[in-house]
Amino acid sequence: MRRIMKRSKRTIVAGLVALLMLSGCSNLISSMTQSFAEDLSSAILNNPDLDMVRDGAPSYLILVDSLVARSPEDPFLLQQSSKLHAAYAAAFVVDEQRAKLLNAKAKSQALAAVCFGLRDACGLAERPFKAFDQWVEAQTVKSVPLMYDLAVSWASWVQANSEDFSAVADLARVKALMLKVSQLSPGYDDGGVYLYLGVLETLVPPAMGGKPEIGRRYFEQAIEVSRGTNLMAKVMFADQYARLVFERELHDQLLQEVMAAPVQADGLTLMNIVAKEQAQILLDTADEYF
Repeated sequence: MRRIMKRSKRTIVAGLVALLMLSGCSNLISSMTQSFAEDLSSAILNNPDLDMVRDGAPSYLILVDSLVARSPEDPFLLQQSSKLHAAYAAAFVVDEQRAKLLNAKAKSQALAAVCFGLRDACGLAERPFKAFDQWVEAQTVKSVPLMYDLAVSWASWVQANSEDFSAVADLARVKALMLKVSQLSPGYDDGGVYLYLGVLETLVPPAMGGKPEIGRRYFEQAIEVSRGTNLMAKVMFADQYARLVFERELHDQLLQEVMAAPVQADGLTLMNIVAKEQAQILLDTADEYF
């Protein structure tokens, strides 16, 4: 009987300890999950083997999807999943319908991440532009990571649906987000915010409302902030600006610099390899264009 009582006491004590530790374990598991998702995202974006990432990325995306399914209101996991889906679509997906699906998912997850991660941020896509702009202007530097990733995924979604005028109209929202990020954290994402602002200003010729000279300054800022490590900034500078204003010398100079540059850069390696591929295509087609 005494043995039974002692065993029962040990069981009760163990149960009480487990109950006391439950919330701490839950936080630990959540932290480990977030760390894993962040490390996975970093490993993909920093991998120099394009073929390996192309072949393996779908499995990674499914894995991250499983983490999101387990914690569907975790803004960090939603943010990481959105970034990976958008990056995969931009780097590897050629089929238009598949690109639309992936970018729609990335945008949806980015909106959800903002909804769960920032105050009064649900339903941003459905708000009238004035109310949306008021929300953007009220944000602080703490909002920058989620705002920026939302703008990036939204811009990619617009690009994938460029034949839809209602989608293209959302570029005003993308621009508002990017401008606010540039005010709050000018060097964010190694100048990536200026890269996107440059693209937004050079989407159309001046006769249709484009502002190529403002776009040029943004591209130059993106290159300066990244110290030249963001090769996509030079590629887009050549493609969006130099081709728009027919500056062949600038076009070729930028692309040759990309081809001669190293690809290794923290958080940029994968996209730098893609940038080199695009730079070669632009160089190969330059005679036809100019």
